[in-house]
Amino acid sequence: MLKTSSFEEKLRAVVAPENLRAAATGDRVSGALAQWVAEPDDEHQAASVLSLANEAGIAVVPRGGATKLDWGNPPERAELILSTARLNRIVEHAWADLTVTVEAGCTLLALEKTLALHGQRLAFDALWPERATIGGVLSTNDSGALRLRFGALRDLIIGVTIALPEGTLASSGGKVVKNVAGYDLPKLVTGAFGTLGVITRAVFRLHPRPRAAKTFSFTAETFSAIEQHILAIQDSHLAHTALQMRCAAGDLPAADVLFEATDAGIAAEESQLRKLLGSARVEPSSENIWNARQDLWNPPSNDALLAKISLLPTDIAKTLDSLKELSNSRKINWQIVVQATGIGSLRLDAGAAQLSAAAEELRSNLQSRGGALIILRRPQELHSLDAWGNAGDAVSLMRAVKHHLDQKNTLNPGRFAGGI
Repeated sequence: MLKTSSFEEKLRAVVAPENLRAAATGDRVSGALAQWVAEPDDEHQAASVLSLANEAGIAVVPRGGATKLDWGNPPERAELILSTARLNRIVEHAWADLTVTVEAGCTLLALEKTLALHGQRLAFDALWPERATIGGVLSTNDSGALRLRFGALRDLIIGVTIALPEGTLASSGGKVVKNVAGYDLPKLVTGAFGTLGVITRAVFRLHPRPRAAKTFSFTAETFSAIEQHILAIQDSHLAHTALQMRCAAGDLPAADVLFEATDAGIAAEESQLRKLLGSARVEPSSENIWNARQDLWNPPSNDALLAKISLLPTDIAKTLDSLKELSNSRKINWQIVVQATGIGSLRLDAGAAQLSAAAEELRSNLQSRGGALIILRRPQELHSLDAWGNAGDAVSLMRAVKHHLDQKNTLNPGRFAGGI
């Protein structure tokens, strides 16, 4: 543990005494216990705290709602947690322009309640919206089924401000405190797991809330049949907002389609869907079915591995076949939810040794077909298992960007792909 009393004194000169405390057991990051937790009141304080840590050679872990703090690789060092809990304001809702500026510590649920007053929404559906923060979902690039219609977070964010390790604020869009020429900051920090800077605020494009919405579900007798149904829907003229496939070991695969329009429009879409799927039994379903991705995380278990996978939509059946083989050969229980975009969530339940071997085998299968497997959560004894797999040819460029923005490797060292 660090015994840097002078550093602590400098921190207390920046943040109020009540906003700096010793880290407790609940502040562990992938098993590592930090020494301090700082909660700055504004983004300028956040930049100052980060600068002090950078000068002292102290590793910083940014934290929002802590819902995804254990995703990715465990950080090599985690000495100071920089919390955005107090950076929780909705700075400006320009409802006439369909944009919103919001601080990183604001929860998704709080933001949605404000936007709903003007019949608007931020059209992405991250996990645990009541606790997840804007900064956290951007850092982990977490999005769900709405990505099919509205795009990924990189398509919705139009501006960002980040605190850099050197203590300055870099912004794109709006009032600029400092520009970093050559970088598209919103896209750069989205999915960077807090390794380049600490997100302090973001600007998003908004969409109107739908007049009506209705979900329909159906099952198929085989993996290939569910794949063909999904591809047929995607190739059709249906104006669906979301489309996902669900399956678990020993069950028939199922799929869900969401339509958002007027009541008359939804009725027309339903009629076309039934004609397209022929003999498949299509039934109205509860909107809670779109929580299927989140349901994979329950119940919490020390014998579960959760992963994000990507695959070609034409490889859905092959991936399900691979999971069935793993279940038979390694006695592994599995559940999966895959969006029509090819982005999916996977849960594997088994002993640690079986999980490690299964994850590596499945990752190899996916990579051979142009896919990927990123481990989000795994048992403590598997923390040495690389979360990212092959980082590809881009890793050298990623390291160069990291070195340019964070020369002392202050932010989340080792957390990202390629050991960045």
